[in-house]
Amino acid sequence: MNLSLGPLLYYWPREDVLAFYDEAANWPVDRIYLGESVCSRRHLLRLPDWLALAETLAAAGKEVALSTQTLIESESDLKTLRRIVADGRFMVEANEWGAVRLLSEAGRPFVAGPTLNVYNPETLAVLAEAGAKRWLPPVEMSRDMLAALLARAPDGMETEVFAYGRLPLAYSARCFTARHYNLPKDDCQFRCLDHPDGLTLSTREGAPFLAINGIQTQSAGVYSLINELPSLRALNIGALRLSPQSRHMGRVVEAFRAALAGEAGADAAEALARLMPGQPVDGYWHGRAGLERSIESHA
Repeated sequence: MNLSLGPLLYYWPREDVLAFYDEAANWPVDRIYLGESVCSRRHLLRLPDWLALAETLAAAGKEVALSTQTLIESESDLKTLRRIVADGRFMVEANEWGAVRLLSEAGRPFVAGPTLNVYNPETLAVLAEAGAKRWLPPVEMSRDMLAALLARAPDGMETEVFAYGRLPLAYSARCFTARHYNLPKDDCQFRCLDHPDGLTLSTREGAPFLAINGIQTQSAGVYSLINELPSLRALNIGALRLSPQSRHMGRVVEAFRAALAGEAGADAAEALARLMPGQPVDGYWHGRAGLERSIESHA
C-alpha cells in the first residue's frame, strides 16, 4: 500500500495553500490530488494556479491527479470541468457522472471518486469500461461490504480507501456556512475562510455531531484507519487517502508511513488522536454508526 494526499476540502488563504503544498512535496506520499472539489466560489486559486502546482509537484516526483467539482451548478462550472478534461497532462478524479462521461468520450483514464457512490460490482464494471483505473469506495462502506464487492470486482482496478480525515458525508446546493451566519449563498462573504477545518456543530447536549464546510456536510469526528492496516492489506487495497487538515498534516502523514513500515508503536492511534481537530472515529469500517470508535481500535 502507498499513501495519497486527498484534495483540499477547505477554503484557505492563497498563501496558506501554496505553503501547504510546498511542504507536501517533501512528504512520503506517492500521489497528491489537487483542485477545488467543493465550491466554485472558492477562487483564491483558479485552474491555472492548480495546474502550475501540479507541474511543480510532478517535478518533485509526485503522481498528481486533478479532482473535479462534486456538484456542477452552472455553465461556468461546466467550462472548468471541460478545461480539466481537455488539459491531458494529469490523471483526473471524477467526482460526478458528468465528468465520467466527458473523460470517457475523450478516451482519458481516470480515478472514480468516492462521491460516485459505487455500491456493487456492476457499477464498478461500468466505470472500468468507461476508463477508470482506480476507484474509491463511498466513505460509509464497511470492511465486510467492501470485501464482498471486491470479490467480484473487474480485474486491473486499483482500490484506494479514505483512511484519515473528517468524512465528507453529503453535498447540497445550499451553503450551510452562509446560512449559519444568516447570509445568502451568493453573498457568503467567504466565511469558510474563518473555519480552516470546518465548523463543528453540537447536539443540544453539547456533543460534537457534524461539521459544516460550505455546501459540504462532514463528520465532526476524524476518521482514522491507522489500526486497520492488516484488514486493509488482506483486501489488497492499493492506497490509503489522507485528507488535508490545517495543522500537523506532515506529522499525520509520517504516522501512517511509520505504521505501513511496521515502525509505529502500540500507541500509534492515541498519538495520532492528539493531532486531530476532532475525536477519532472508525465506526463505518466496522459496520456501525459512523461516529463510534471501535473497541478494536484502542484495545
